[in-house]
Amino acid sequence: MIRAIVAVDKEWGIGKKNGLLFNIPEDMKFFREKTLDAVVCMGYNTLLSFPNGKPLKNRINATLCPPEINRDDLFCFHDLDSMLDFIKRAEKDVYIIGGAMFYHTMLPYCEEVYVTKVDAVGNAEVFFDDLDKDGDFSLVEESPSLDASGYKIRFTTYRNNNVKKI
Repeated sequence: MIRAIVAVDKEWGIGKKNGLLFNIPEDMKFFREKTLDAVVCMGYNTLLSFPNGKPLKNRINATLCPPEINRDDLFCFHDLDSMLDFIKRAEKDVYIIGGAMFYHTMLPYCEEVYVTKVDAVGNAEVFFDDLDKDGDFSLVEESPSLDASGYKIRFTTYRNNNVKKI
């Protein structure tokens, strides 16, 4: 199954200056638990935003890389079709983890999207598609509001009612 996982602010903002808007340990724990031992797929700037640009541990990392980049510490793809073929053959759950352009490109293929909603405005530079306004997606699960590191957050799940097959 292909899923996306993301944390958004009240305006569906997800980042600025190639980083996250918020440092919320409870959301990081949720991300870790969901993606552990799975395939995580991302754009190259998302990879560069990790400490020292290293792939995430205990996951299979797949990155859409610029043509001049080749790495042996992750699966590096130079075109979307190659990455989609890899995802199609994956024997584990696949999570789309960013960035904004990659999320937008991959959302039609995602059966579910885990969205941590942060009740704050993060002055984002990049945004996630507003699933509440997307007729293909339905909110199917929502946690109660939780106090987390000075923020109110809710863990939500959206289902894609019109999944595009790879």
